This record gives sequence, C-alpha cells and structure tokens, in this order.
Amino acid sequence: MAEIKNVFDIAGRAMASQMVRLNTVASNLANAGTISGSKEEAYKSLKPVFETQFSEAMESNGVSTVDVVGIEAITRDPERVFMPNHPSADGEGYVYRAAVDENEEMIEMVEASRQYQNNIEVISTLRGLMMRTINMGK
Repeated sequence: MAEIKNVFDIAGRAMASQMVRLNTVASNLANAGTISGSKEEAYKSLKPVFETQFSEAMESNGVSTVDVVGIEAITRDPERVFMPNHPSADGEGYVYRAAVDENEEMIEMVEASRQYQNNIEVISTLRGLMMRTINMGK
C-alpha cells in the first residue's frame, strides 16, 4: 500500500475508486438487457468493495482515504420470463433476464460522478490556494 502523503494523494485515490465504481456501473448497464437460459448463467450486477485506508501517522494527523479492495456480484435473483420461442429458453420455456436494476445503476452513476467532481474541486481549490500563497511572497 502506498503511503498517504498529502491532500493530492487522498483525492487521487478517492478519484481512482470512483472510476472503478463508474466502470462497474457501465458494465452493469451494458448487460442490463441480456438474457440467458439458466439462473446460474444470468448476469449479476457488480459492486465495488471500498475500504478505508489510514495514514501511518493516523493518530497525529487523522488522514485517511479510500481504496477499492474488490468487486463482488450482488445476490439478487434474475427475472424469470416466459419466452417459449427464444433459443435460450429452458425446458419449461423460461429465460432469465440479467439481475440489473437500471434505476439503481443510474443513481450509482450520478453519485459516483458527483464524488469524482468533488475531488476535482478539492484539487483545483488547493492548487489555487497554493498559487495565491506563492504570489503573496513576490
């Protein structure tokens, strides 16, 4: 694990985590309409697992950030749909639609993009303050 040195490290790692979150949302939305012939083969939504990472000097500076430590499939069951003429239908005429809630994924996408934007604002504000401090010395 890389050491957390400053605000740029904190924001950068948080942005990287939100990018993973956005990528899982994109994957989920891309597979939202897929159909399979069995419950086991049906696509399941992916969700990143976040973990707080603390600075080595946590007690003295209180610095922490977040990392993605894994990506897991959710346990929601796929939707069983009667389509006897579909080539993937099982013996009873059912197919299984991907276990993806498009509305939930859109909310995840908006939330992740807002978190990403918040971290960009942190970096931009910090850069601006650093430039003003440098200019004060001139």
